[in-house]
Amino acid sequence: MKVLLLVNGSASSVTARARVLIQSIIAENHDVELALTSRRGHASRLARGAASTGTKIVFVLGGDGTLNEAANGLAGSDCALAPLPGGSTNVFARTLGIPDDPLEAVRSLLSAIDANQIRSVGLGEVDGRYFLFHCGMGFDAAVVQQVERKAALKRYAGHPLFIWAGFNTWLNHYDHSSPRMSVEHGDKLINDSYFTVVLNTNPYTYLGHRPLSLAPAATLDNGLSLVVLRTMAFKPVMSIVKDLISGKQLREGNTLHLADNLPEIEIAGHKPFPYQLDGDFLGEVSSLKFTWVPEKLRLVCPLLP
Repeated sequence: MKVLLLVNGSASSVTARARVLIQSIIAENHDVELALTSRRGHASRLARGAASTGTKIVFVLGGDGTLNEAANGLAGSDCALAPLPGGSTNVFARTLGIPDDPLEAVRSLLSAIDANQIRSVGLGEVDGRYFLFHCGMGFDAAVVQQVERKAALKRYAGHPLFIWAGFNTWLNHYDHSSPRMSVEHGDKLINDSYFTVVLNTNPYTYLGHRPLSLAPAATLDNGLSLVVLRTMAFKPVMSIVKDLISGKQLREGNTLHLADNLPEIEIAGHKPFPYQLDGDFLGEVSSLKFTWVPEKLRLVCPLLP
């Protein structure tokens, strides 16, 4: 089978040794070509080009941002995505049950390919771009922006860097004095959101080995899930964080609005707000419209125990 190994050599946990070994393992039974990304957006073009020339599988060794780009290049084609862990958190690969070790991961994915464990899954779409697991708007995106400003540290201080960025953003880089956006879906209008997350899968992210579950109903086979935080007061926010870390399920209330299986969501900013997509900071916008698109991406799914 003709496959592409797409590698982001700048990703947090990618090494030259791992790249060589993974290529060798795939080449035992497949015709594998290697491609290295060199700039933002490059993975999308490489994946799209591979799909147009008869490649059946694109293995992606990189972080969640590289996976997002590759998924956008492959969406709507018959070429399947095979995610390998190469970033600092690897949210999407871990959500699928793919091992953290890239050599174990490639063997797991190859076994899935041999067993024809490839299926079409749904994606979220916003502003002309697809996302695999979530889009964060407001405070969440401001934290990601601070992490990207310290990108050189991600290889050595991944999760501690995110914790530091959270507190630093809260204290110095985000205005939480008033709501930032309104959120509309169906006949619901929430006009006082400080922080909004639209999810295509769950968990939202991982803190070390611990998943932070915002929307257990979010899967690749149904509509989008929505979490709206309606306050940024320190005490209720810390209470929510505590619940997440301890594994408690979030509940609808005065501070949170929750909804699942949504086909469309509209966000309107009271002023421009930052947003991130699958862990990549994309800047500030005044509004966003989300749509769930079923069976848009062919995906290699590992054989779970």
